Amino acid sequence: MADWPLIAIRWALYADLGLLFGLLLFTLYALAGEERERLLRLRGWTMALAVLGVLLSAYGFLQSAAAMLGTGIEGVDRVSALMLLTETSVGWALLARLAVLTILGIAALTPVLRRMAGLVLLTFLAATAVASLAWSGHGAATEGPAGMVHLVSDIIHLLAAAAWIGALGAFVLIVSRRPQTPETLNAAHRALASFATVGAIIVGLIVATGLVNSYLLVGPRNVLRLAESDYGLLLLIKLTLFAIMLGLAAGNRFRLTPALGKAIGRDGTAAAVARLKRSLWIETCAGILILGLVAWLGTLPPPASGGS
Repeated sequence: MADWPLIAIRWALYADLGLLFGLLLFTLYALAGEERERLLRLRGWTMALAVLGVLLSAYGFLQSAAAMLGTGIEGVDRVSALMLLTETSVGWALLARLAVLTILGIAALTPVLRRMAGLVLLTFLAATAVASLAWSGHGAATEGPAGMVHLVSDIIHLLAAAAWIGALGAFVLIVSRRPQTPETLNAAHRALASFATVGAIIVGLIVATGLVNSYLLVGPRNVLRLAESDYGLLLLIKLTLFAIMLGLAAGNRFRLTPALGKAIGRDGTAAAVARLKRSLWIETCAGILILGLVAWLGTLPPPASGGS
């Protein structure tokens, strides 16, 4: 039976940390100077997502500890919690995550995000928080020589997915601003155009690491039997949503973004923005659903382990 509270908290944590890292990374390659605060309110989002990440991480740890101990959250005693925190890789990953999220939350109260060096440092810290999630997934459980390969692949997969989700979140925020001035629309068009190369790299990393992870978790012998297991069915749904995201991203890149560029300052601006916003929202929703599936998949035994 699925542990829905644990799946829900994992889902929320993936979304929160993905947005945190993705938004910070987005401002490095797509926005300049005061645009980061004017268009995205970067300091506010950084602080809010960091604080939420701390709360979700703490509650998620209690949920995981309760599941390991076979009890409810109220049954997790201090001795057991301390042991899990200090004597397991999951615990150390959590402590590292809490530390960097605390630093991020405090730093957002200062002018550090206005300086490029500070922004780079905080983006690295957010990447560390995302990477720490790999220790609560299948990658950290793989034994033997393939263990390190799987863990590194998982980390890259998480970071690439977070970069995509964060970029989508940034685009939605920018095109949803009111009023939509030519300056804002030009910034949105420039950011969308600059995402073309970054997006291609992200997709390449997701596909490459996805193949590695699938080889280790599913195995060549089980590919044709994916529909026979819960894990396989969810993986197929995930791949379908990923294909939808690719189609929408291609439409944004080759049709809607050029259309926006041509419409700025003309009568068709509102219609071009509306079409782009609708596409971005659908793509973002598909991405959020994928994160939910990833959270669920992480609680199921993969086919390669003999699980169903």
